[in-house]
Amino acid sequence: MIVRVFRAVVHAERRAEFETFFRTKAIPLMLAQDGLVSLTAGLPRPETPNEFCMVMVWRDVEALAAFAGEDWRQPHVDPSEVGVVKERHLHHYELAAP
Repeated sequence: MIVRVFRAVVHAERRAEFETFFRTKAIPLMLAQDGLVSLTAGLPRPETPNEFCMVMVWRDVEALAAFAGEDWRQPHVDPSEVGVVKERHLHHYELAAP
């Protein structure tokens, strides 16, 4: 299984807009994906006021690639994120234990 950790840092003045997108579009989109085993979504905290994250576990690389495309090592960018997200960070890992 593949662990995919995504973090997005948004422009402070667009945080509320991104949070709406995150809750109403991004999370439901991810939960509907075949091959997604689990999703944990994180909202900003005071020490990281403009940072959101998703920790996903995918069944395998094929399932991840079916969602993200051949270039699955790059963040999947929804058109709604353009101009809102300042930084994107993406990392992949093998799951150590189920």
